[in-house]
Amino acid sequence: MKKKRIFGPLIVFSSIAFGILLGSLLNFSSPSLVLEKNSYKNKLNKLIDFIENEYVDSINTDSIVDITVNNILEKLDPHSVYIPADEFEASAESMKGDFVGIGINFYMYKDTVAVIKTIEDGPSAKAGIKAGDRILFADKDQLFGRKLPTDSLFSKLKGAEGSKVLLKVFRKSENKTFTIDLIRGTIPIKSVDVAEMIDQKTGYIKINRFAETTATEFNTSLQKLLDLQMENLVIDLRDNGGGYLEKANEIADELLKAGELIVQTKNKKQRTDKTVATKGGLFEKGKLYILINENSASASEIIAGAIQDNDRGKIVGRRSFGKGLVQREMNFQDGSAVRLTVARYYTPSGRSIQKPYANGVEDYYSEFDHRFESGELYERDSIKVADTLKFKTKNGRIVYGGGGIVPDIFVPIEKEHGLEGLGYLMQSGIVGHFAFEQLDKHRAEFKGMKFEEFSDAMAKTDKYFKAFDNYLSESGFGMNLKKNKDFVKSFITAEFARQLFSENRYYEIIKRNDAMIKAVQVDLEN
Repeated sequence: MKKKRIFGPLIVFSSIAFGILLGSLLNFSSPSLVLEKNSYKNKLNKLIDFIENEYVDSINTDSIVDITVNNILEKLDPHSVYIPADEFEASAESMKGDFVGIGINFYMYKDTVAVIKTIEDGPSAKAGIKAGDRILFADKDQLFGRKLPTDSLFSKLKGAEGSKVLLKVFRKSENKTFTIDLIRGTIPIKSVDVAEMIDQKTGYIKINRFAETTATEFNTSLQKLLDLQMENLVIDLRDNGGGYLEKANEIADELLKAGELIVQTKNKKQRTDKTVATKGGLFEKGKLYILINENSASASEIIAGAIQDNDRGKIVGRRSFGKGLVQREMNFQDGSAVRLTVARYYTPSGRSIQKPYANGVEDYYSEFDHRFESGELYERDSIKVADTLKFKTKNGRIVYGGGGIVPDIFVPIEKEHGLEGLGYLMQSGIVGHFAFEQLDKHRAEFKGMKFEEFSDAMAKTDKYFKAFDNYLSESGFGMNLKKNKDFVKSFITAEFARQLFSENRYYEIIKRNDAMIKAVQVDLEN
């Protein structure tokens, strides 16, 4: 999570909220206001009330408050943010680790809700809904032939646990329409995507964020791998933007020996809080690798920093995002919230890995483009480190602060013969949509196939590679994929496998050509 300066901004924001709550109790009849001496804290709520009561036209003062709050927070740092009420539920739900719904992955295909996949053991799977089905109605709400936004669709499919919803479904494969009386249930949102063995001795765990359930999911996954006689562990934190700091600490605790420092935080009053590992961690011995990239941030960097500074394992990949601020959430009665930076965190060696943000939010988030331009995503020597920010690990190795975790083993982003964006494109939603549309036409060809048969069949054909090349051209992406055919085919095959089989099968295919996994394997052999 993120963090910041607290007292001044917090008081101002509280005044805004307090002004909203008082509302009609404050009434100004005179167009001329005389403010009490040193009453700057009351300016905002008095101004809002004045506008609400006296402004010549009708106006939504809530929108003014939202704009004011956002403007205040933008002056602070990039990670102090206001979350409107209509966005807060989805944000909180993701971090909670579950939601109540019908249990499907879907998207709007040709103005109809198309089921990509049912969630295992969810209400839809139990009721017999299949991949490829179209949901036409939820009770009396028509879901097809309308350009419904995603949040509106969610609201019609979600509801209270145990509540009923009557779905009208069209099954294209059988050309029939039928109804299903379905009972909504709790659907887990996994933060551990996959946990499996790469080889006989090496386990692999992929974590996509740090939510309420992440530490529990991780421990369960870790124990499963230990039961398979795992000796080496790879934790994949690539593209993990963070989450709850406490959950990162709990995971690090399973990897470090008792008494080893995990992280330290310092607030406005310079109070320092230290978190240290306790005894009895599940994996305190054995070779450990943490995979990171330019999108690994916050809680991901806490784990990477703790492992690196304690010389517990090796960090593999590219320099992480560089977020060393901790946020605290404050909720309001209207359902909105603010996440305010209340502290900075430091790695065990004393490093702050927060990158600069003095030039504003836009420059801060475009720093990724600067990394492309500087060449640091391709060459380790292009990574800029400040000699004035040298720190030492537990065993005396030199590490640097000032903007992200620099890996011990550098793995460049694959240029793909000049197509720098191809790797990101192949991991985007466009591949998932393509796979669904192809399966929608050819699903019968895969019926009854075992995974090994499927994998062999996909390797032997260029049918879907050619179709994807055309799909990209029609979507406005002009790329020559022929020089990268094997790379592209692996992602297409993996996405087909995810929709036909499971998430595990997706990663099984992707890892075959994963440069960071290969770097780990080379290091283990040496």
